[in-house]
Amino acid sequence: MVEHFYPEKDLGTPARESETLVTLSIDGVEVTVPEGTSVMRAAALVDINIPKLCASDNLEAFGSCRLCTVEIEGRRGYHASCTTPVGEGMVVRSQTQGLAKLRRNVMELYISDHPLDCLTCPANGDCELQDMAGSVGLREVRYGFAGENHLSLGKDESNPYFTFDASKCIVCSRCVRACAEVQGTFALTLEGRGFDSKVSTGRDNDFLSSDCVSCGACVQACPTATLTEKSVIEQGQPEHSVITTCAYCGVGCSFKAEMKGDQLVRMTPWKGGQANHGHACVKGRFAFGYATHKDRLTKPMIRDAIDQPWREVEWEEAIGFAARRLREVQQQHGTHSVGGITSSRCTNEETYLVQKLVRAALGTNNTDTCARVCHSPTGYGLKMTLGESAGTQDFDSVLQSDCILVIGANPTDAHPVFGSLLRKRLRQGAQLIVADPRHIDLLDTPHTAEPLHLPLRPGANVALVNALAHVIVTEGLEDKEFIAGRCSPEEYAAWREFIADPGHAPEVMSAVIGAPAERIRDAARLYAGAGNGAIYYGLGVTEHSQGSTTVMGIANLAMATGNIGRPGVGVNPLRGQNNVQGSCDMGSFPHELPGYQPVTDAAVRASFEQAWGVELHGEPGLRIPGMFDAAIEGRFKAMYVQGEDIAQSDPNTQHVEAALRSLDLLIVQDIFLNETAKFAHVILPGSTFLEKNGTFTNAERRINRVRKVMPPLAGKEDWQVTQELAQALGYPMHYEHPSEIMAEIASVTPSFAGVSYPRLEELGSIQWPCNDQHPSGMPVMHGDSFPIGLGRMVVTEFMPTSEKVSEAFPLLLTTGRILSQYNVGAQTRRTENNVWHGEDVLEIHPHDAAARGIQDGQPVTIASRTGNTVLRAEHSQRMQPGVVYTTFHFPHSGANVITTDNSDWATNCPEYKVTAVQVSGTSDRALSDWQRRFEAFTEQQLAFAGQGQTVEEH
Repeated sequence: MVEHFYPEKDLGTPARESETLVTLSIDGVEVTVPEGTSVMRAAALVDINIPKLCASDNLEAFGSCRLCTVEIEGRRGYHASCTTPVGEGMVVRSQTQGLAKLRRNVMELYISDHPLDCLTCPANGDCELQDMAGSVGLREVRYGFAGENHLSLGKDESNPYFTFDASKCIVCSRCVRACAEVQGTFALTLEGRGFDSKVSTGRDNDFLSSDCVSCGACVQACPTATLTEKSVIEQGQPEHSVITTCAYCGVGCSFKAEMKGDQLVRMTPWKGGQANHGHACVKGRFAFGYATHKDRLTKPMIRDAIDQPWREVEWEEAIGFAARRLREVQQQHGTHSVGGITSSRCTNEETYLVQKLVRAALGTNNTDTCARVCHSPTGYGLKMTLGESAGTQDFDSVLQSDCILVIGANPTDAHPVFGSLLRKRLRQGAQLIVADPRHIDLLDTPHTAEPLHLPLRPGANVALVNALAHVIVTEGLEDKEFIAGRCSPEEYAAWREFIADPGHAPEVMSAVIGAPAERIRDAARLYAGAGNGAIYYGLGVTEHSQGSTTVMGIANLAMATGNIGRPGVGVNPLRGQNNVQGSCDMGSFPHELPGYQPVTDAAVRASFEQAWGVELHGEPGLRIPGMFDAAIEGRFKAMYVQGEDIAQSDPNTQHVEAALRSLDLLIVQDIFLNETAKFAHVILPGSTFLEKNGTFTNAERRINRVRKVMPPLAGKEDWQVTQELAQALGYPMHYEHPSEIMAEIASVTPSFAGVSYPRLEELGSIQWPCNDQHPSGMPVMHGDSFPIGLGRMVVTEFMPTSEKVSEAFPLLLTTGRILSQYNVGAQTRRTENNVWHGEDVLEIHPHDAAARGIQDGQPVTIASRTGNTVLRAEHSQRMQPGVVYTTFHFPHSGANVITTDNSDWATNCPEYKVTAVQVSGTSDRALSDWQRRFEAFTEQQLAFAGQGQTVEEH
């Protein structure tokens, strides 16, 4: 399954106006290409495949293997085609007797220092060295293996996913260059000279203890079996592949799921993927084992009350039980006593059906989504200012940015493939500004320009954005032409008067923000003065009581400086989960139907009523926090939750659990038992992304196909379960395939009007809006105008959070993610990723630790106004004094036990990022006791339920 070398440009791609074209002849075939193209790439354009070993289509030319040499008329000797640029009138010969002899000699030298185990080698059938030997006609090796060689070099098996067999290394440096050029980690190097050259992880480290982040770029680049997936060693070479989309973060990487029968052997990043261009991270590349983990739910289960044992049943009985109980609740407590929560983990089609079931089958608008607790302020803030509830650019846009402001985001951990792309641009010379309470890895990228870190205090985002805008306005750095032509003059005037007030000056707000005033001024000048300034933000912006205000403030900054509507600029939310954007697009919010169309608009409702064949309620329903409150009050009695562990992921765990305990019926549809399942009456097994068809929409509005790789373990895809539940409720849903659901979505959603499965197959992916005006989608939005006409610059008053430090709670806790684990960890905790992060820890500055007598690695109690939890402390210079940090990937970390129920004023997005706490040392026993409280339930339920038995709830 060796991939061919593909040219940098597709055959049909026209030259840019600025490019000079040259025409040359290769083996008698004329080819015209842009000046500067390599001979090897030009040859590939006309299907002339020159042998190679050190060259790869995603790496800079290196010219070390000498296998790709060619003859050029009028020049002496042989020339490496990968490093030789074309010239006008050049005549190239890639196949001559002299070249053939040279290539055989080169290959003979490689093979003479290579193990003779081709039949047992795991790369047999997928080895470029083997292929090239055949390509050049090498039939025997004269030199033998008696002389000095590297055949006795050892094997590094420390990495859980791949091995490094140095005896098979040909020192082509492709792995080293992939680590540097594609990933940007620089974990590998070439050590020694001449015969002693070898690939090294540095300082005598093995792969596991090195700086390697296990993205797999080195494995994919290796032309031999030096770097090989352990899954291939164990299962053999795959036989066929299916292209699909990763189900982890919002980057939306495309993968080839490489199969042997219906067994998944490996996930290889697909070079045709327009979001990732053949790159991946450790999660998408290797952490797919959860899909076939022994903990998977494969049988529906029901029980009448949560203090009763589970009973395994067939699908028909479980769905009938759920439907009957839903109707009984509505008969007893009213139509609006029920609701549903959609998932940002599921496909667009599945999410669309859940909200449709709630509205059309149950007759209520009580539908919400887990996007509520992460990026709902993005939708609100961008809709209010720019007129569209999504980011403005594609990911590739960053390669044209001159200044990049990253606020409240950690791309190299949370969005690693985009983080690598961003790092590439920084190495090319772009200026970086990071506004974050922690020192994140992005700041350590090798730069040509020194990065600027603004270590703002949690809760000070609006103050910072206003201070930056104040400098831009008072120092005359605005783009007056853009403002005059693209922004509402009345709203601009009101905003300018507000922001010019001396109270917003960095010198006044510096103490609140936590960064020096002059550094804030420098950041404003860098961003406003750049040719192309781009802003990227994440949950560190949205998960605040003023999340929506900050998003609007960011949009104000972009409009004030004219950084909207072209590549290299824009407002770019980094969505957390694979389909956060899609779940919002599909109408999951209680006040909006698909396409962000207001449910209160009679004309909008009429179009959906015609399509769905039922009268719709005209008032917005309950948000997730409202459902919880109403449940405790006894007004809300039943909930259908698809693919979301709200008991672990939502804030103020005690309040959430009290609400779930109050329900008469909780239906949980998921792939594993989770914390929410403790309170469920019906368990409907879910399907992973490998077991279904559909689409995901990533953070750049890119709609990508999800293709079924293997049959669902429980027998049904998630959309089929929802459809059968609707039918059991008496509402007709009859789809044979998700393509039919997408056709319906396109018919009722203007931004998806041109989207269809055939169109996705044709284009590969589509960035909405896709309609008659933009039949191929729109990578960069707002080029000439905004959907609302003129942009609205909104006054953004800074209102300090009500969560404040005190003598009892003197530290501020903020939260985030780590590279190897993902969200609540349901997937990654069931893979070898635990090797890197086996528990959540509390990062604390050594000064704060010393003041409390806390040793590095010591268990500590973290107490807040709402609760307490126990974690292990880690001294960290990443932190600023007064701020502590943890992740939330393990249930027993209890991060949301201590978070407050404060939320964004506009959207109720929880304020996860600001919690006043006290930290004190405790014992290992206290930590173990705390962890056991969370582990017993799931482990014992799975052990018994998997045998078809029952177990009392723990």
